Amino acid sequence: MQPNKARADLWMDLGLVAFLVVFDVAARLLPHAPGVWPVAASALFAGRMLRIPALAVIVPLLATALSNFALANDDWRVALVVYAAITVPAFAGMLARRWHGAVPVVAAMLSCSLIFFAVTNFAVWAFNGMYPMTFEGLAQCYLAAVPFLDKTVMGDLFWTAVLFGGAWLVQHGPALARRAL
Repeated sequence: MQPNKARADLWMDLGLVAFLVVFDVAARLLPHAPGVWPVAASALFAGRMLRIPALAVIVPLLATALSNFALANDDWRVALVVYAAITVPAFAGMLARRWHGAVPVVAAMLSCSLIFFAVTNFAVWAFNGMYPMTFEGLAQCYLAAVPFLDKTVMGDLFWTAVLFGGAWLVQHGPALARRAL
């Protein structure tokens, strides 16, 4: 790759990372339905779209860290699990690069939403002390979280559609506008 092209790619990627982080922080701090925030979708989008895919992991970590300064913090062990789980979509986006179309993106996002639900609620059960450390306590924890699952899944899919649809419009909008004339 030519040095100027590599430099331009880096700046384009850093610009997208900055945009996604600011977007995610604003979305987390503004009023929203519980569990409906775009961080997972942004991580998936970054993993799929960035020319330097390794930068994708920065998006959810930095957005979550910055917004957590203004939000109430969980137990540090739960927070650590949340940070790890929110990076999964970035890696899924990197893996989904080999397939084209909406189906791999939707499948990746659904998988990531379910992984996030399973892992973070397990951490709440294991570390928060709200539930007995029994199988029944674990079941109670997951049952208490079920009302948020559909919001998380629908929110992740909505924000995924917004980000990927917006990128498609940016890429194809001028050609569509020319055809319409």
